[in-house]
Amino acid sequence: MTTTVPALAPTILPYHRQGEIDYARLDYNPDEPVLKPEAMEQEQPMQEFLGLLASRFTDFGQRPDTFLSSNTILCYDPDDLNVRVSPDVYLAFGVDAQAIRPRKLYLPWEVGKPPDWVLEIGSASTGREDVGRKRDIYARIGVPEYWRFDPKDGAYHGEQLAGERLVGGVYRPIALTTAPDGILKGYSPVLGLSLCWDNNWPRLYDPATNSYLTNWRQERAARQAERAAYEAQAAVEQAERLAERAARQAAENRAASEQAARESAEARIRQLEAELRRRQADR
Repeated sequence: MTTTVPALAPTILPYHRQGEIDYARLDYNPDEPVLKPEAMEQEQPMQEFLGLLASRFTDFGQRPDTFLSSNTILCYDPDDLNVRVSPDVYLAFGVDAQAIRPRKLYLPWEVGKPPDWVLEIGSASTGREDVGRKRDIYARIGVPEYWRFDPKDGAYHGEQLAGERLVGGVYRPIALTTAPDGILKGYSPVLGLSLCWDNNWPRLYDPATNSYLTNWRQERAARQAERAAYEAQAAVEQAERLAERAARQAAENRAASEQAARESAEARIRQLEAELRRRQADR
């Protein structure tokens, strides 16, 4: 099994803008984030997933063919934009990302397709909805892959990690494994990566390289280690320069002292010689 970071899509689905949206008639404000009672509990794993996905698939928002978002509005009834759902994290490939964002809503009939991948992070108030109503909605609108991550050891979803593929309009479970390192994994064909549950913390694993994607904690630790090593090396080099300077100064001082001693001795010899000549002249 191999995977690489996807290249730019050869074609981007054309965005079919269908008139203006009367945002004032919506019963929500799409410019305001969708806050949930346990938002702080979900925040860290959500940010971890977003950071890993943004780095891997969107060049941190620079790719025009990949749309990644969190807690924004996905509408699924063209006749009523108040009929909506708010995925924790969702990703769509081969779409016009620059045309989606100004609309403030993800409208599949305008984008050209539903998201390719959706993730929900469990919480006390949303866990039942994630495995029930939201799951049904994602299947109905044709989301090819749906994942659930539980940051509370399975207390919210009934399982720590779950992935499902849409087959014939019905979600079928994706097999999970814990071998060989004991971390729970499930392979996502859409991402070409394995989602991992590591003691209530999310990770992504690349089967092509047999390695985990670097997260911000590891990146920070690596940079701190590099900085510490740099500072230690700089301190050693500074100490060596100071030692060399001190040795050079000591050598220069010795040479100067020796030169002064020689000059003093030579002056004394000249003085004695002059004295001797005067005495000889006086005889």
